[in-house]
This record gives sequence, C-alpha cells and structure tokens, in this order.
Amino acid sequence: MLFTTMGDKSKPAVLFFPAMGVTGASSEPVAKCLQDRYFCILPTATVYCAGQTYRSKQDEVRQVEAFLQAQGVPKLALVVASSIGADLGLAFLTATRLPVEHVFFDGGQFAQIGKGTRRIMVPFLYLAIKSLYWSRGGTLKKIMWCDDKAIKPYFIAAGKALTYGNMRRQMADSLEDKPFPALPEDLQRRTWFEFGSIEEHLKYRAAVQKAYPQGYYPIFEGCNHMQYQIRDPQGFAAMLVHIIEQNTLLPLTF
Repeated sequence: MLFTTMGDKSKPAVLFFPAMGVTGASSEPVAKCLQDRYFCILPTATVYCAGQTYRSKQDEVRQVEAFLQAQGVPKLALVVASSIGADLGLAFLTATRLPVEHVFFDGGQFAQIGKGTRRIMVPFLYLAIKSLYWSRGGTLKKIMWCDDKAIKPYFIAAGKALTYGNMRRQMADSLEDKPFPALPEDLQRRTWFEFGSIEEHLKYRAAVQKAYPQGYYPIFEGCNHMQYQIRDPQGFAAMLVHIIEQNTLLPLTF
C-alpha cells in the first residue's frame, strides 16, 4: 500500500478506504476540506501500487494498522469507506484494536459473490480498469459506475499500476459469499450505511440492514453511486463533521 496524509497528526484522525479502480488520492477533495480540523489518512490499495504484490485482506489491514501505529494514532474519529472499500473497511473494523468512534459507508459494495463468479469477473474488471489508463479515461462513461470528470484522474492513475495477478488475488478474497462479520451493537449505533436511490448498490441495503440492525441507513434521493462526495466534496465533508460531532446527518436537500 501507499499512504498519503493531510493535516496535523495531533488532530483527531479520519481514515479513508477508497473505491475499486481508484487511488487513495480520490479522497483528497474531501480530505482537503477536513485537514484543518482532522488528520486524514488516505491509503492506496496494494493492487494499484507499482511493484507491490497483493496478498490478502488481512495483509492490507496489517499494513493499515502498522501505518497508524507508526503515526502514533491512538484512535479514529471516523472511518470512511466507499464502494468496494466497504469490504476492506469491514475487515479492518473487525480486526483492529484501535477505538473507532464513527463509521460512514458511501455506497458500500456489500456484495456476497461466489468464488466461481468472482473468478469469472477478474478479466472483465482488469480490462475495464486498464482501459481507463490506456484511453486516458476515454472509456470511463461506457464501463464504470461513475463518469464524472472529477474522478477520472484517479482511475487513470490506478490503471497504470494494476497487474492481472494482483487483480486476481484481490478478487479471490474480496466480496466473499460468507455472512457479514459481526460488529458490536454500540459501534453499529455509530455507523452510517448510505446509498443513493438510483445506484445499483442499493440492492445490498436490505441484507446489510438485516446484519447490522442498529445502524443508520439513509438513502440519498436522486443520487448515483458516491455522487455526493464526488460532486460536492465540501458538502460531503461538512456532513462527516456533523456525524463526528453529533452522530446525526445535516439537513440535506435530498
């Protein structure tokens, strides 16, 4: 993994887990709005790091925890996980010994997919992400969940370093068809599972709600996958601050 930080490490810490096909820098627009008040940690998954080998979710979690320890982070004010980042985020939450005060999942890809299907998905995902690098983002609208120009550079950067072997190994232990890991009820009551009303991932909401009945499940009406954070990072950041401070949502137009 590669790690970028923004803000003063003496401030409360916010950890981001980014979506599939983008680097950790995709969280920078939101982190820039938080850095005066929080210490923001933006990891890039190993699959998008040149010269690195993806081994397992457990190894990704180990790398995150080692970095947090090296930075002297005693606890996390917030964990933000987007799309497939939710899969790694859950693995982190169930393994870490660090206190986590709040969690926000943005369009979490809480898919539970059989091993055979995931194996079939690998070449399609690999070609989709690599094509974004080869075409300098020209194929974005045709194949990916978001065609907003604001996120295009992060897709291109991720595609450059991606290898087929890393993609295959990541999908071998991601989105597994196993029961969701247990989360303490107290943490559930400080966890937000948000979906856009017109995004495909909304179909996962009922299963997640059944697994974590104490959580919050807002639906952003008229929004597509991760659309709020991509198109209005300042508004998204303000919403996160409100969750950290009051564990409630700001009044939002949608």
